[in-house]
Amino acid sequence: MKNFPNKNWTLFLDRDGVINERISGSYVRNWEEFEFMHGSLDAVVELSALFNKVLVVTNQQGIGKGIMTAQELELVHNQMLEEVDAKGGKINKVYYCPELGIHNPPCRKPNSGMALQAQKDFPSINFKESIMVGDSASDMEFGIRLGMKTVFIEGKEEDYEESLTLDIDWRFTSLKGFTNFCLLNM
Repeated sequence: MKNFPNKNWTLFLDRDGVINERISGSYVRNWEEFEFMHGSLDAVVELSALFNKVLVVTNQQGIGKGIMTAQELELVHNQMLEEVDAKGGKINKVYYCPELGIHNPPCRKPNSGMALQAQKDFPSINFKESIMVGDSASDMEFGIRLGMKTVFIEGKEEDYEESLTLDIDWRFTSLKGFTNFCLLNM
C-alpha cells in the first residue's frame, strides 16, 4: 500500500468506543465521565501527523432524549480537543448528531449528513481518499455509502456479528492497533 495513508487523506473517527470508553446503557454527559480508551490519545496524536484532516463524527441522541444539553456535550468535546492539542495532535472538527435515531435524521450515521457537512467545511475532502474508523455497523455503513475505506474497532459484541455481513477493509482491537498499521504501511 504505497503512499497510504498520506497527507491528502482524511480520517473520520467515531467517538464512543473508539476514542473514549463507551458507557454501557448510558451517555458521556460531562468531562468527569469521559475516559480515553487505552492508547487512544497517543493514537489520535500520531494519526493527526499522518492525515490531512482528522474529524470526529458521532451520534449523540442523549441530547434528543434530554439527558444532556448541546452545551454540555460541547464542553466535553472542547476538553477532548484541548487534551489532544496539549499532546501535540489535532482534531480539525467534531460533528455530532443530537437527534433521535427513531426519526432517521440525515445527520445520524449511517446517513451521510455529517460527512457532507464536513466536505462543505473542508472542500478538499475526497471520500475515496478517506477512512472511517468506528465500532458499530452503522459507522461502517456510513463509510461504505460514501466510498471510504473502513476500519472496524472490535469491542461491542452486539455489533460484531452484524459487522461480519459488511465489506469492511480492516479490523483491529483498538485505535492504537490501526495507528500501528498505518505507521508500518507508509
